[in-house]
Amino acid sequence: MTTMRERMLAGELYLADDPEIVADLDRAARLTERFNAVPADDPEGQLAALRELLGSLGEGSWVRPPFHCDYGWQTHLGPRCFVNFNAVFLDVARITIGADVQIGPNVQLLTATHPLDPAARRAKWEAAKPITIGDNAWLGGGAIVLAGVTIGENTVVGAGAVVTKDLPANVVAVGNPARPVRDLKQAT
Repeated sequence: MTTMRERMLAGELYLADDPEIVADLDRAARLTERFNAVPADDPEGQLAALRELLGSLGEGSWVRPPFHCDYGWQTHLGPRCFVNFNAVFLDVARITIGADVQIGPNVQLLTATHPLDPAARRAKWEAAKPITIGDNAWLGGGAIVLAGVTIGENTVVGAGAVVTKDLPANVVAVGNPARPVRDLKQAT
């Protein structure tokens, strides 16, 4: 028999009131609260809280509080990344962030999905799809990345953009929905 947590991790419909899932949510809530409460003059304390919360935290990466997530262990941050104030990572599915990624303030990475069928929604079924952000990408302030999206390396997402579909590498994308408006030439 498949547990609700196993269904969640497989990207299938699941019910979040399962005790195993609730325990994971409670763990993340405690660790997130702890991270957000560490004094600004205690960067080692902040890093320790982040390392305990996140699935992985690359060398030289930094997250500025406040930070909010569902599970924490589903988020993997590569080396030398920067996540600015007020990030929201709904990491019901895996969030993979490459190396040297810059994430502006108020950015939301939302892996959660809900059924279109109103009866299934009313019954509290939900699911999730992973988000992947390639190396050296930059997400401008207030950008929103939806479930199932991959953003290619070196891509810049403009402030306030809503990314509903995959973006290729080496482009600037803006708007709602976000769409590439410029190719970026690689310096040689």
